[in-house]
Amino acid sequence: MFGVTVDTATDNLIQKIIRTEFRDCTVCTIAHRIPTVIDSDLVLVLSDDYGADRERYVSTLATKGVGHLVRKGTGGRSSVSGIIATVFGATGFLGRYVVQQLAKMGSQVLVPFRGSEDSPRHLKLMGDLGQIVPMKYNPRDENSIKAVMAKANVVINLIGKEYETRNFSFEEVNHYMAEQLAVISKEHGGIMRFLHVSCLGASSSSPSRMLRAKAASEEAILKEFPEATILKPAGIIGTEDRILNRWAQFAKKYSFLPLIGDGTTKIQPVYVVDVAAALVAALKDDGTSMGKIYELGGPEVFTVQELAELMYDTIRERPRFVKVPFPIAKALGTPREIFLKKVPFPLPNPDIFNLDMILASTSDNVTRVRLIFVLSFFSMELAALTFNDLGIVPHKLKGYPTEYLFSYREGGPQFGTTVSERMSPDSWP
Repeated sequence: MFGVTVDTATDNLIQKIIRTEFRDCTVCTIAHRIPTVIDSDLVLVLSDDYGADRERYVSTLATKGVGHLVRKGTGGRSSVSGIIATVFGATGFLGRYVVQQLAKMGSQVLVPFRGSEDSPRHLKLMGDLGQIVPMKYNPRDENSIKAVMAKANVVINLIGKEYETRNFSFEEVNHYMAEQLAVISKEHGGIMRFLHVSCLGASSSSPSRMLRAKAASEEAILKEFPEATILKPAGIIGTEDRILNRWAQFAKKYSFLPLIGDGTTKIQPVYVVDVAAALVAALKDDGTSMGKIYELGGPEVFTVQELAELMYDTIRERPRFVKVPFPIAKALGTPREIFLKKVPFPLPNPDIFNLDMILASTSDNVTRVRLIFVLSFFSMELAALTFNDLGIVPHKLKGYPTEYLFSYREGGPQFGTTVSERMSPDSWP
């Protein structure tokens, strides 16, 4: 009847799940109302009207701003929040924390992925049975994108890349994909919230191509979907980050760390859990965050050298820096960009000497401070919206947020090269 074969045990399980939520309805009736019935590792398509090859996806949800979401339960992972969120970029660094925050309050999360089926596997454990739904898609296929958004009422875009590859340029990943998602979301008709994660420092005048592409994406999204919420985090720190982890790996391998420039560039790193919490807070508010841009920086401003010293202190190694002037750093990062699309094989991804990141680091990357302009006939106050406006108190980095660096300590987490200088032998385990 539905184009799939269901054994007796699975059929009984489906009937049990459906009759728990729809006591007075038969399985056949519900099958026409619900596109999928999901077991922990099984998605059975029960409707012939669902798939990437269909011409159009008309949402069955109320038009944005009309009606209320159906909520059930106390708000935990086994509750129903009413949110069905498609999270693009969910398999990345920030994505796993956003999925966890959404799933723990009873939201259903649709996870588009384009690689191996193992890519989203770790996310399925974060939600209740059937709440995390991996869906393979092609970011260059519009019908594929419409398929993963067809039943959603919230779209979150976390897609971004800080370096180019042979297949994807800065502009395509950071600008055109985001603009396409905004266009499709607007056409959908049932997307109540669109949230986009950009990057602090994004500007059309930046020397960095990535930051220019991010700035273009923000402008395009607000043009296509004016109610969108845009979050601009600073450099994100966390267990899977690509800042302190890379520094620690380089320092352990070569016994020194290169500092681009003189190490005085100011940065405002932010803990990944705080960024995910801010995104969910914006999603759950009464609509006050719609159409606004938030700059998310940590509570402390560091120079690059100060952050590197924090890393060294955490891994218990003696700081050894080699300051690399910007012209030399640019020269070291240029060859990959020249030969990227000229050689018949993929080149290694850049780590420390990423040309675009070197160009971005020529200026400070911190949230805008409150400025007051006073002229003869009026005054104007300019300040960025931050964590405070979302009711979030960000964590300081020293302590729990950087404990993942303990794994780089010489001899184990409780020891380290400089352990004898920091504690007495009596305190050793």
